[in-house]
Amino acid sequence: MIRKIIQINEEKCNGCGLCAEACHEGAIGMVNGKAKLLREDYCDGLGDCLPACPTGAITFTEREAPAYDAKAVKAAQQEKEKTELPCGCPGSRAASIKRPQTVPAAPSASPAVSGVSRLAQWPVQIKLVPVNAPYFDGAHLLIAADCTAYACGDFHDRFIAGRVTLIGCPKLDMVDYTDKLTEILALHEIKSITVARMEVPCCGGIVQAVKNALQKSGKLIPWKVCTVTTDGRVLENA
Repeated sequence: MIRKIIQINEEKCNGCGLCAEACHEGAIGMVNGKAKLLREDYCDGLGDCLPACPTGAITFTEREAPAYDAKAVKAAQQEKEKTELPCGCPGSRAASIKRPQTVPAAPSASPAVSGVSRLAQWPVQIKLVPVNAPYFDGAHLLIAADCTAYACGDFHDRFIAGRVTLIGCPKLDMVDYTDKLTEILALHEIKSITVARMEVPCCGGIVQAVKNALQKSGKLIPWKVCTVTTDGRVLENA
Protein backbone atom coordinates (compact mmCIF):
# COMPACT_ATOMS: atom_id res chain seq x y z
CA MET A 1 0.00 0.00 0.00
CA ILE A 2 1.04 3.62 -0.54
CA ARG A 3 1.23 5.48 2.75
CA LYS A 4 3.12 8.15 4.68
CA ILE A 5 6.24 6.86 6.41
CA ILE A 6 9.49 8.34 7.69
CA GLN A 7 12.82 8.30 5.89
CA ILE A 8 16.24 8.88 7.50
CA ASN A 9 19.13 10.67 5.81
CA GLU A 10 22.22 8.82 7.04
CA GLU A 11 24.54 11.64 6.00
CA LYS A 12 22.72 14.08 8.27
CA CYS A 13 22.35 11.59 11.14
CA ASN A 14 24.83 12.28 13.97
CA GLY A 15 24.05 9.05 15.86
CA CYS A 16 22.61 10.75 18.95
CA GLY A 17 19.83 8.15 19.28
CA LEU A 18 17.17 10.68 20.30
CA CYS A 19 14.84 9.55 17.53
CA ALA A 20 15.00 5.93 18.71
CA GLU A 21 14.08 7.06 22.23
CA ALA A 22 11.20 9.16 20.89
CA CYS A 23 9.79 6.30 18.79
CA HIS A 24 7.38 4.61 21.20
CA GLU A 25 6.58 1.93 18.65
CA GLY A 26 10.18 0.70 18.39
CA ALA A 27 10.39 1.21 14.62
CA ILE A 28 13.76 2.99 14.83
CA GLY A 29 17.02 1.53 16.10
CA MET A 30 20.72 2.36 16.04
CA VAL A 31 22.90 0.37 13.64
CA ASN A 32 26.63 1.09 13.37
CA GLY A 33 26.14 4.48 14.97
CA LYS A 34 23.33 5.56 12.65
CA ALA A 35 19.55 5.64 13.05
CA LYS A 36 17.71 3.05 10.97
CA LEU A 37 14.06 2.35 10.25
CA LEU A 38 14.14 -1.28 11.36
CA ARG A 39 10.45 -2.15 11.04
CA GLU A 40 8.31 -0.35 8.48
CA ASP A 41 5.18 -2.03 9.89
CA TYR A 42 5.98 -0.48 13.30
CA CYS A 43 6.05 3.09 11.90
CA ASP A 44 2.64 4.72 12.40
CA GLY A 45 3.52 7.71 10.21
CA LEU A 46 2.75 10.24 12.96
CA GLY A 47 6.35 11.42 13.26
CA ASP A 48 7.05 11.69 17.01
CA CYS A 49 10.68 11.18 16.03
CA LEU A 50 10.88 14.27 13.77
CA PRO A 51 11.09 17.00 16.44
CA ALA A 52 13.55 14.89 18.44
CA CYS A 53 16.14 14.92 15.65
CA PRO A 54 18.60 17.83 16.12
CA THR A 55 19.99 17.64 12.57
CA GLY A 56 16.80 17.37 10.51
CA ALA A 57 17.79 13.94 9.24
CA ILE A 58 14.22 12.59 9.43
CA THR A 59 11.47 13.56 7.00
CA PHE A 60 8.18 12.14 5.72
CA THR A 61 7.74 10.41 2.42
CA GLU A 62 4.85 8.63 0.71
CA ARG A 63 5.77 5.30 -0.80
CA GLU A 64 4.93 1.60 -0.95
CA ALA A 65 5.17 0.20 2.58
CA PRO A 66 3.48 -2.42 4.72
CA ALA A 67 0.52 -1.26 6.78
CA TYR A 68 1.07 -0.15 10.36
CA ASP A 69 0.62 -3.22 12.59
CA ALA A 70 -0.71 -1.95 15.93
CA LYS A 71 -1.11 -5.45 17.39
CA ALA A 72 2.49 -6.38 16.62
CA VAL A 73 3.70 -3.12 18.17
CA LYS A 74 1.74 -3.72 21.36
CA ALA A 75 3.02 -7.30 21.62
CA ALA A 76 6.60 -6.09 21.15
CA GLN A 77 6.15 -3.40 23.81
CA GLN A 78 4.81 -5.93 26.31
CA GLU A 79 7.68 -8.29 25.59
CA LYS A 80 10.19 -5.48 26.03
CA GLU A 81 8.73 -4.68 29.45
CA LYS A 82 9.33 -8.27 30.55
CA THR A 83 12.88 -8.52 29.24
CA GLU A 84 15.72 -6.47 30.65
CA LEU A 85 18.56 -6.24 28.15
CA PRO A 86 22.15 -5.50 29.32
CA CYS A 87 22.19 -2.52 26.96
CA GLY A 88 18.76 -1.32 28.06
CA CYS A 89 17.99 2.12 29.41
CA PRO A 90 19.31 2.44 33.00
CA GLY A 91 16.09 4.27 33.87
CA SER A 92 14.03 1.10 33.43
CA ARG A 93 16.54 -1.48 34.73
CA ALA A 94 15.31 -3.15 37.92
CA ALA A 95 17.49 -2.55 40.96
CA SER A 96 17.13 -2.85 44.72
CA ILE A 97 18.50 -0.06 46.91
CA LYS A 98 20.27 -1.01 50.14
CA ARG A 99 19.91 1.37 53.06
CA PRO A 100 22.11 1.60 56.18
CA GLN A 101 21.03 -0.73 58.98
CA THR A 102 20.41 2.27 61.24
CA VAL A 103 17.48 3.33 59.03
CA PRO A 104 14.18 1.82 60.29
CA ALA A 105 12.61 -0.60 57.80
CA ALA A 106 9.00 0.23 58.66
CA PRO A 107 6.91 3.41 58.80
CA SER A 108 7.00 5.32 62.08
CA ALA A 109 3.91 6.61 63.83
CA SER A 110 5.91 9.62 65.04
CA PRO A 111 5.10 12.93 63.35
CA ALA A 112 8.82 13.68 63.13
CA VAL A 113 10.34 13.44 59.67
CA SER A 114 13.76 11.78 59.39
CA GLY A 115 14.78 13.40 56.10
CA VAL A 116 16.20 10.05 54.97
CA SER A 117 15.11 8.49 51.69
CA ARG A 118 13.17 5.27 52.21
CA LEU A 119 13.00 4.25 48.56
CA ALA A 120 14.03 0.59 48.27
CA GLN A 121 13.92 -0.06 44.52
CA TRP A 122 14.16 1.41 41.04
CA PRO A 123 12.37 2.27 38.79
CA VAL A 124 9.25 3.66 40.42
CA GLN A 125 7.11 4.69 37.43
CA ILE A 126 4.35 2.16 36.73
CA LYS A 127 5.02 2.53 33.00
CA LEU A 128 8.72 1.70 33.40
CA VAL A 129 8.85 -0.97 36.07
CA PRO A 130 9.50 -4.53 34.78
CA VAL A 131 6.69 -6.85 35.86
CA ASN A 132 9.14 -9.66 36.69
CA ALA A 133 11.39 -7.59 38.99
CA PRO A 134 12.49 -9.80 41.92
CA TYR A 135 11.80 -7.12 44.53
CA PHE A 136 8.05 -7.71 44.08
CA ASP A 137 8.28 -11.16 45.70
CA GLY A 138 6.77 -10.96 49.19
CA ALA A 139 6.45 -7.18 48.95
CA HIS A 140 4.12 -4.73 50.62
CA LEU A 141 3.15 -2.61 47.64
CA LEU A 142 2.58 1.15 47.55
CA ILE A 143 0.76 2.44 44.47
CA ALA A 144 0.74 6.21 44.59
CA ALA A 145 -0.42 9.12 42.48
CA ASP A 146 2.76 11.08 41.90
CA CYS A 147 1.42 14.35 43.37
CA THR A 148 0.96 12.74 46.80
CA ALA A 149 4.68 12.89 47.56
CA TYR A 150 4.65 16.67 47.08
CA ALA A 151 1.54 17.32 49.16
CA CYS A 152 2.45 15.03 52.08
CA GLY A 153 5.53 16.27 53.93
CA ASP A 154 6.42 12.97 55.62
CA PHE A 155 5.66 10.81 52.59
CA HIS A 156 8.88 8.75 52.74
CA ASP A 157 8.49 7.86 56.43
CA ARG A 158 4.74 7.46 56.30
CA PHE A 159 4.27 5.61 53.02
CA ILE A 160 7.47 4.48 51.29
CA ALA A 161 9.32 2.90 54.24
CA GLY A 162 9.03 -0.89 54.13
CA ARG A 163 7.19 -0.92 50.80
CA VAL A 164 7.91 -1.32 47.10
CA THR A 165 6.79 1.92 45.48
CA LEU A 166 5.00 2.44 42.16
CA ILE A 167 3.88 5.89 41.05
CA GLY A 168 1.81 7.22 38.18
CA CYS A 169 -0.74 9.77 37.05
CA PRO A 170 -3.73 8.28 35.22
CA LYS A 171 -4.62 11.68 33.75
CA LEU A 172 -1.20 12.63 32.36
CA ASP A 173 -0.07 9.11 31.41
CA MET A 174 -3.40 8.63 29.61
CA VAL A 175 -3.17 4.87 30.11
CA ASP A 176 -5.06 2.22 32.05
CA TYR A 177 -2.65 0.60 34.51
CA THR A 178 -4.94 -2.40 35.04
CA ASP A 179 -3.20 -4.91 32.77
CA LYS A 180 0.30 -4.21 34.09
CA LEU A 181 -0.79 -4.27 37.72
CA THR A 182 -2.71 -7.49 37.09
CA GLU A 183 0.43 -9.12 35.73
CA ILE A 184 2.49 -7.98 38.73
CA LEU A 185 -0.10 -9.38 41.15
CA ALA A 186 -0.35 -12.63 39.20
CA LEU A 187 3.41 -13.22 39.03
CA HIS A 188 4.26 -12.40 42.64
CA GLU A 189 3.05 -13.02 46.17
CA ILE A 190 2.16 -9.48 47.19
CA LYS A 191 1.46 -9.21 50.94
CA SER A 192 -0.52 -5.97 50.95
CA ILE A 193 -1.37 -2.95 48.82
CA THR A 194 -1.57 0.67 49.96
CA VAL A 195 -2.99 3.15 47.46
CA ALA A 196 -2.12 6.82 47.99
CA ARG A 197 -4.22 9.21 45.94
CA MET A 198 -4.94 12.93 45.92
CA GLU A 199 -8.41 14.22 46.77
CA VAL A 200 -8.91 15.40 43.18
CA PRO A 201 -11.37 13.39 41.04
CA CYS A 202 -8.88 12.33 38.35
CA CYS A 203 -6.95 10.29 40.94
CA GLY A 204 -9.89 7.91 41.07
CA GLY A 205 -8.40 6.25 38.00
CA ILE A 206 -5.49 4.83 39.97
CA VAL A 207 -7.84 3.38 42.59
CA GLN A 208 -10.05 1.83 39.91
CA ALA A 209 -7.02 0.28 38.21
CA VAL A 210 -6.02 -1.42 41.48
CA LYS A 211 -9.59 -2.69 42.02
CA ASN A 212 -9.70 -4.09 38.50
CA ALA A 213 -6.26 -5.68 38.84
CA LEU A 214 -7.23 -7.40 42.08
CA GLN A 215 -10.37 -8.80 40.46
CA LYS A 216 -8.58 -9.96 37.31
CA SER A 217 -5.70 -11.55 39.25
CA GLY A 218 -8.14 -13.58 41.33
CA LYS A 219 -6.06 -13.01 44.47
CA LEU A 220 -7.26 -11.93 47.91
CA ILE A 221 -4.74 -9.28 48.94
CA PRO A 222 -5.44 -6.86 51.80
CA TRP A 223 -5.51 -3.30 50.54
CA LYS A 224 -6.42 0.19 51.66
CA VAL A 225 -6.74 3.66 50.15
CA CYS A 226 -5.24 6.79 51.70
CA THR A 227 -6.40 10.14 50.36
CA VAL A 228 -4.01 13.09 50.60
CA THR A 229 -5.63 16.52 50.64
CA THR A 230 -4.08 19.46 48.82
CA ASP A 231 -3.05 20.95 52.16
CA GLY A 232 -1.19 17.76 53.14
CA ARG A 233 -3.62 15.95 55.44
CA VAL A 234 -3.99 12.18 55.08
CA LEU A 235 -7.40 10.52 55.21
CA GLU A 236 -7.55 6.72 55.40
CA ASN A 237 -10.50 5.15 53.62
CA ALA A 238 -11.89 1.65 54.04
